[in-house]
Amino acid sequence: MSETSALLEVRDLTVHHGQLRALHEVSLGVSAGEVYAMIGANGAGKSTLLRAIAGLDQPTSGSILLDGADVTRMRPERRVAAGIVMVPEGRRLFPSLTLEENLLVGSAYARPGPWNPGRVYELFDWMAQRRTQRAAQLSGGEQQAVAIGRALVANPRVLLLDELSLGLAPVVVRRIYSLLPDLLASGVTILLVEQDVSQALRVATRIHCLLEGRTTLEGPPGELTAGRIEDAYFGLAKPAGGPSGSAGGYA
Repeated sequence: MSETSALLEVRDLTVHHGQLRALHEVSLGVSAGEVYAMIGANGAGKSTLLRAIAGLDQPTSGSILLDGADVTRMRPERRVAAGIVMVPEGRRLFPSLTLEENLLVGSAYARPGPWNPGRVYELFDWMAQRRTQRAAQLSGGEQQAVAIGRALVANPRVLLLDELSLGLAPVVVRRIYSLLPDLLASGVTILLVEQDVSQALRVATRIHCLLEGRTTLEGPPGELTAGRIEDAYFGLAKPAGGPSGSAGGYA
């Protein structure tokens, strides 16, 4: 894939948390209509990457571009308005608000587009009759669905999904991942973080592996053998950026 064709591009991104280097010169390009999956063990830097793209963590160096425009120093709410929207790890709903009120939070900086609460109710057919129920009363899987719906109401161009399957039963995970084709069909491009490698391989058009904040592998799943993925995931192969030295990583 040519970087110039990327809808979302990350160039040589380095992020520190205090003295700890969480990402080191990570680069990637996500084309429109892709499901691009970041994999890696806990602490590899995956969530830090998504937070940096969303504007929640400031990079030490490097740049982030959306459709060729540099958004590296743009405030998080302006990135939402530009089309970069994140579903954070742990859902982060407002527990005292109703389901519908949580969805409407996503409209604060929304772009024009097809998604609104009514369209979300069509995607999740159980939601409409429970729209007045408080988020605290929902199950983990239901809360994850509301978190996705809240992000969709902002009409994202790029949807960042951080650990969708964390803490959820396998049947719920399968149900949520089965929605991805509908999201792609609506024009949404997806960059997701997933510790479950088999799940990532099932849904992704491209895989990117991080280890201690460095890229160790990147490419289409069909071109990556199980052995290469295992080596990259556990650090049995030399990272693409060279020796990791004393750098550490954050999830």
